[in-house]
Amino acid sequence: MTRDEVIEAFNAIRVWQNGDRRAVHKPLLVLLALSRVNDVTAQTMDWNDAEPLLKSLLEEFGPDGSSNTRHYPFWHLQTDGLWQLDGPPKILNRPAGATPPLTELRQNHVRGGFTKPIYNALKRDPELIGIVAQRIVDAHFPESIRGDVLDAVGLAQVESMGISRDPQRRRDPAFRAKVLLAYQYRCAVCGHDLRMGQQSIGLEAAHIKWFQANGPDEVPNGIAMCSLHHKVFDLGAFKILPETYQMVFSQHLNGSETASDRMLAYHGAAMILPQAKEYLPHPANLDWHARQVFKSPARSG
Repeated sequence: MTRDEVIEAFNAIRVWQNGDRRAVHKPLLVLLALSRVNDVTAQTMDWNDAEPLLKSLLEEFGPDGSSNTRHYPFWHLQTDGLWQLDGPPKILNRPAGATPPLTELRQNHVRGGFTKPIYNALKRDPELIGIVAQRIVDAHFPESIRGDVLDAVGLAQVESMGISRDPQRRRDPAFRAKVLLAYQYRCAVCGHDLRMGQQSIGLEAAHIKWFQANGPDEVPNGIAMCSLHHKVFDLGAFKILPETYQMVFSQHLNGSETASDRMLAYHGAAMILPQAKEYLPHPANLDWHARQVFKSPARSG
């Protein structure tokens, strides 16, 4: 297969089903499999080896409860034409929609991996692995956590390869400037407003509903945040309640007493609001973030 054919095969993977509901099962499995294309590991991997890794990735970077269906991509990715399964015929001969339960995949040591043409093309062209991986994280994760995703799957080196992004994905270059102006150049969580001359330092425009989920580049879908609070917001450490704009933190957030106390000081407090009502976060966007990003359960009080 040529490089363009391989890229097109990965571009054609069916994800983001059910409207704007996050579906990161296949992307995370593909990234995990990409990290294994080398001269040491086998072309396919036993589900018993893949399961704990995929479960951990989904718990860290997927919506709540997504790890419960961690075996779905291992089985269903074969319908996208770039994944093959090896195992007993009694399992493999089932219809594509008849997903085997976890116990059957484990007990029968079902193996999965890229098809031979895809695997060979990736193996002889290491840069192609980086191109595919970069496109996947760009398409499914916000910039604030892409490096964490790549590091977690064993592809941390991709970020240093200087691979160009997919030219078909365009964002409004004025989005950041509009959001920062709306929030008067300060973090809506902690009020951080450090500048060097007229240049804001460490201040970013966070999408509430991710751009990767068709979230618009509009001020009601953006909040000015310092880089720290932007990252923890994208990791699901806290959500913002509609109407009251209170910040509610997840029970999963933890750390030293000093670090956690500093972060949790904002639990239950209202965010700093923008300077005009038309800039307020849209309730539908806040609801999407609460359902698709926030890590339940919430802290009480």
